[in-house]
Amino acid sequence: MRASHSAGLLVEGAERGNAYVDLTQELFVTLLSKGRFQHYIDTEMTDAEIECEIGQIELTNLLTAELRKRHPESYRLARRISTIIQSSANFRRFDGQPASGGEEHHRRLADRVYGLSEWLEGKPRRSTHEAEQRVHMIPVRQRDTRMVGCTGDAQIIISNTDLEDLIISVLEASDAPIDVRTLRSFVMSRLPVMDIYLVPLGGDDGDDGGRVFEPVDGRENPEQGLLRRESEQAASGFVDEFLKGLHLSVRGKTKQYDRILGVLWHCYLSPDHITQLEAAARLGVSDSLVSDYRRRIEQQLRALAFSEIEEARRFESSLRERVRSLVLIGDTEESVAV
Repeated sequence: MRASHSAGLLVEGAERGNAYVDLTQELFVTLLSKGRFQHYIDTEMTDAEIECEIGQIELTNLLTAELRKRHPESYRLARRISTIIQSSANFRRFDGQPASGGEEHHRRLADRVYGLSEWLEGKPRRSTHEAEQRVHMIPVRQRDTRMVGCTGDAQIIISNTDLEDLIISVLEASDAPIDVRTLRSFVMSRLPVMDIYLVPLGGDDGDDGGRVFEPVDGRENPEQGLLRRESEQAASGFVDEFLKGLHLSVRGKTKQYDRILGVLWHCYLSPDHITQLEAAARLGVSDSLVSDYRRRIEQQLRALAFSEIEEARRFESSLRERVRSLVLIGDTEESVAV
């Protein structure tokens, strides 16, 4: 059950009965997809043989595959640690060597107790909490980012030599034999392990009560909306002030005001980006008059005082919309008059 929770097959906090049902369903789907039920019938396997295969092979493979997928680096490191403590002469078992053919031979590796070979037999063990406090005194190792593996997409994290030295440091710090499961946990706590499990955003059906993954909401929050509206109001005030200044610069004459708005649109705000001569031709005025209007426009622009660049951008946007509407209205009135 512990391995099932670690592999992500069972939901933490679920009732034991429901947990068994969930695990049974996962196992049933796996066996069905592999065609094992038909194989059991064809080969006339007994119930005992089927139970043995499921318990020792299929269930183990199911949990191992999920652990490898959800915790790739932790899974690889756990296997490396187990291999090192079993093969290195620096470590030995402290829970009695298995007798040939005895039940001890089938004892799970995670439950076996290991320590340093130099320690005397019968060395007492410590509580997990006390050992953990001692291990926390060991500094976390720096991550080795060299790439390895068949596809070259995995990092070393730590070399085997350094990993063996770290295991020795953990045992020396605890000063007591430790079972393999706890030892692996202590060693990996001193390593910068990064288990990345990619979850599709739309992969959850919402019926299992699990964690829901949603994309980041790019919409503005209330504070951003308030700041935007305040900025737009400020920009509108700048536009009113600017247009009022232009109106005064032509002494309130309607014809001249329409012309200076035309110069403002064609020379500064229009997306067409025409030249001054083309603007003069479209407005039916001389090039020198366009130059004079541009001088007045730039004089009014310099009179504006913006506290930040965002204010200037909003002013430009608001001014463009306002002048576009004024120029279009003026063109429409001229067409009707004609």
